[in-house]
Amino acid sequence: MNRYRQYEPLLISDFEATVWQHPEHNHNHYELIYIKKGRGHHVINLAPQPYQAGSIFLLGPEDRHYFDITSPTHFIYLKFTDPYRYKDMSGTARSWQHLEYLIKSRETHRAGFRLTTADKKIVAQLFEVVRTLREAVNDNEQLIWWQLLSIVELLQRNMPELISAPGRSKDMQALFCYVHKHIYDPEKLKAPVIAGAFNKGADYIGPYFKRNAGITLRDYIQDYRKTLIRQRIESRQYSLKEIAAEFGLTDESHVKKIVS
Repeated sequence: MNRYRQYEPLLISDFEATVWQHPEHNHNHYELIYIKKGRGHHVINLAPQPYQAGSIFLLGPEDRHYFDITSPTHFIYLKFTDPYRYKDMSGTARSWQHLEYLIKSRETHRAGFRLTTADKKIVAQLFEVVRTLREAVNDNEQLIWWQLLSIVELLQRNMPELISAPGRSKDMQALFCYVHKHIYDPEKLKAPVIAGAFNKGADYIGPYFKRNAGITLRDYIQDYRKTLIRQRIESRQYSLKEIAAEFGLTDESHVKKIVS
């Protein structure tokens, strides 16, 4: 298995191909891939996913993939390493959290993201802006990051698991997505509130989660929150005061208690 390594924090690839030249591989970075034109299959972790013009895929470091091209395809890649280094460019806390959510839940969208017609047009324009900035990535790093966050905003608002639909059954994947989405808001992670969001009783949601996930809901929430907080601390880009405010915690001592 080949592993492609990227040392630059941000890279843009823009190319056309009729035959895929790379073997199955993974990376040490994240890849947001946009299909400007063409058709074929994107094989991710041995599972083929059809693609066409307008398709978008998000890959993480351990995802194995390659393309099986049916018709000439124009690819635009936005490749980035540890996103925490961009803290000062993140624009808004909400956009930052949306990127974190996409990274965490990308397996839910292995087949790509389905957007409204209007949002497809906007995403196409944003990737065109990214293309124009590729010749001077270092000089345009902040502008490119803002395009990424804008794309993330559009992907986020099209997430089917986050769109309310009366009468729709809520499975475990939707429950995981709920936790990932609201990890920054302790009030929304209380068992009665979660149960209400899924039209279940407060005494049902905990046993249901434990039975299907093999871990208690409380422990899962605590472990996930601890992982995110440790990433922020290790990046040395955040103060404990900032972390406490972002996660709705009482103070800095609460942050220390979580990661101890």
